[in-house]
Amino acid sequence: MTALEAGARAPAHPWRDEVRAMLALSWPMVLTNLGQVAMNATDVMMMGRLGPATLAAGALGSNLYFAPLIFGLGLMLATSPMIATELGRKRHSVRDIRRTVRQGLWLAILVCIPIWIVLWNTEAILVWMGQEPALAREAAIYMVWLQWAVLPFYGYIVLRSFISALERPGWALIIVFAAVAFNVLANWCLMFGNLGFPAFGIAGAGMATTASSLLMFFGLALVVTLESKFRRYRLFGRFWRADWPRFKALLRLGLPIAGILAFEVTIFNAAALLMGLIDAASLAAHAIAIQIASISFMVPLGLNQAVTVRVGLAYGAGNPDGISRAGWTAYALGVGFMALMALVMILWPRLLISAFIDLQAPENAAVIALAVSFLAFAALFQIVDGAQAVASGMLRGLHDTKVPMIFAAIGYWGVGLPLGVLLAFQFGLAGNGIWIGLSAGLAVVAVLLLARWLRREELGLTIRR
Repeated sequence: MTALEAGARAPAHPWRDEVRAMLALSWPMVLTNLGQVAMNATDVMMMGRLGPATLAAGALGSNLYFAPLIFGLGLMLATSPMIATELGRKRHSVRDIRRTVRQGLWLAILVCIPIWIVLWNTEAILVWMGQEPALAREAAIYMVWLQWAVLPFYGYIVLRSFISALERPGWALIIVFAAVAFNVLANWCLMFGNLGFPAFGIAGAGMATTASSLLMFFGLALVVTLESKFRRYRLFGRFWRADWPRFKALLRLGLPIAGILAFEVTIFNAAALLMGLIDAASLAAHAIAIQIASISFMVPLGLNQAVTVRVGLAYGAGNPDGISRAGWTAYALGVGFMALMALVMILWPRLLISAFIDLQAPENAAVIALAVSFLAFAALFQIVDGAQAVASGMLRGLHDTKVPMIFAAIGYWGVGLPLGVLLAFQFGLAGNGIWIGLSAGLAVVAVLLLARWLRREELGLTIRR
């Protein structure tokens, strides 16, 4: 193609077109993330109806389940930039896309084996951690059924990465909301014995979640098998054929992503434990504030997933201008949205808190006051959390994950946690000190990631390897 022909084919409004493409790709991902959050919230709400002991056991089981699940999720997320880069390099590539998806599913199966071994020993692990034996036993009953949800969930994530790289994420949204509705019905039937089912109690919650995960995987598998846009890839054809170089490439890319997620998740777990050392009111207020922050975080998380695809496509095509436009568009959208949410938290904190606790009850006064205070710090937290989330996706689209993992370790565990502990317990700032530490850690990560993005050409990150 000549330069003149290239110029003739160039979009007349590249930035406007990029904004449209980014929004079209990201909004179904945002709603899909919210749907998955809604599924977890449904389980917690229904466990609460079985009593506080069941709720406590479910919380213990969920926390143990969540840590290895997130690590494995990082490995699955490596499929997204690999597929996007290949499509950018060769838009009509079929064989290489199929091989990447196949090895992603192989990786899902293999990583589930150690996860299942850990979760099968839930009771022993929780007792070793000092939890009450009765609660540990109840949590183990829950986990006997819940642990089987891991594999279909990972399979769903791999297939979602495939359809997202093809910029068709709407099917994942439809399926996850169908799964949310099914999960509500399954919990209602299996936990409480409705519609003629036996009342399995907390075990029913694990059954419902596993059944919902199976619905998500097989629903999306049916879509990619039958829908004309996806059918030609024949994703499940010759599933037994190995591609070890591609498998190793997934591991090289995925292990640092898993590390980033592990560093981030564990610092929030540590923050909750530290709040519990202060007092019950601080822990309750922290739970409210972090839940509000988590809901708004679904927007930059969706942009993180979208920008990985958009940057990956431009990276595969060897288009540095496209890389720049995609990255900065997502960054502006993500930080802009979180700035608006920060303003809402500052101006109307009690309105947000009222969704979680009765503002008129006198016994809630201490929790409400602390939650208002925490939300003020969460406003700053929102902006830097959105910035680091989107910047991480920008670099992931360039297959740059190892150095960002080091940044995460430095920011979260080198700065955030020690500073939070120092301010909370040495300087007497209590829960506010923990939130300042979290915000500072996220800010460090956000600045380091942005600095690396700004130096991407100097570091040779935009040259496809």
